[in-house]
Amino acid sequence: MKAFVLQKYGASISQVSMPEPVLGDHEVLVRMHAAGVNHGDERLRSGEFKQIFSFKLPMVVGSEFSGEVVAVGPQVSAFKPGTRVYAYPDQAHMGAFAEFIAIHQDFLAPIPESTDMVEAAALPVVALTAWQGLVEQGKLQAGQSVLIHGGSGGVGTVAIQLAKHLGATVATTVSSTHTEFVRELGADIVIDYRTEDFAEKLSNIDLVLDTQGGDTLKRSLGVVRPGGAVIGITGPPDPAFAAQAGVNPLVKLAIRGLSGATRRRARKLGVNYRFLFIRPNGEHLRKIAGLVDGGVIRPVVDRVLPFEETPQALKSLLADGVRGKILVSVDPSDVTADGNHDV
Repeated sequence: MKAFVLQKYGASISQVSMPEPVLGDHEVLVRMHAAGVNHGDERLRSGEFKQIFSFKLPMVVGSEFSGEVVAVGPQVSAFKPGTRVYAYPDQAHMGAFAEFIAIHQDFLAPIPESTDMVEAAALPVVALTAWQGLVEQGKLQAGQSVLIHGGSGGVGTVAIQLAKHLGATVATTVSSTHTEFVRELGADIVIDYRTEDFAEKLSNIDLVLDTQGGDTLKRSLGVVRPGGAVIGITGPPDPAFAAQAGVNPLVKLAIRGLSGATRRRARKLGVNYRFLFIRPNGEHLRKIAGLVDGGVIRPVVDRVLPFEETPQALKSLLADGVRGKILVSVDPSDVTADGNHDV
């Protein structure tokens, strides 16, 4: 099969030919149709995670996909060949940028009935981030307020829709070119981050979902009500993440230090800071599929590139103006021209 492999940190991923994966007892073999490219893939490529996760290079990369089941392990009962599925693998078993992937059955779910295979590939990472951030960690309730940074991005587009469904008042930060788009998704308050300061316009917010980190995270702590929370998806990681990841004591100590200033500032302000590192969960994806089929969430696709252009797709993540998700597909008929092709 063809696959894109990371040979060493900091290098571009390269296409290789390799054997199909061997199935474990509880695994499902999926023929990939489309895969999403994510900032997490770029962070892995650059080596940002190498002190935390013990990746063995070279490795096939890619963290979300849609496809068709072609074989199942002897202990698999929930799936059969021909089922159309989507998933986010765990960190130990990345590999979406390949023609075939073997994945544990618990991480898989049937794609929403109302989407095609390409649309489905735009959902796993961003939808799990929105669900685990807003519902699980944030416990967002009807009548509360939430600030979602980067509302026109992959995570933001889904998080806005989910937060609105939960009954929250939704504020978001975008550039002026995306103002009407995020309003259509359900945003109530739209702040142009290039000309307006969200920290001056907002206060007493119940929950912030921060996709930016750095100074944006620091200032976000100041707009949250006492007892509220900021959930960051770009860092810094916190001790709870270290426990979740099962890292060694030295790395745990380093992670505690990385987030120390942020956690101290949060405590001083009487708010909570939590780092979100999503985990694979087929049951969550089933719930998300129900929301998609119910018209609550729609995937947003910026563009679809040929599978052979996966390295270029990864680089395009860093460009301004991306709306929703960038995907790659093995089917040439899926490919679109560049730029803002909302699904």
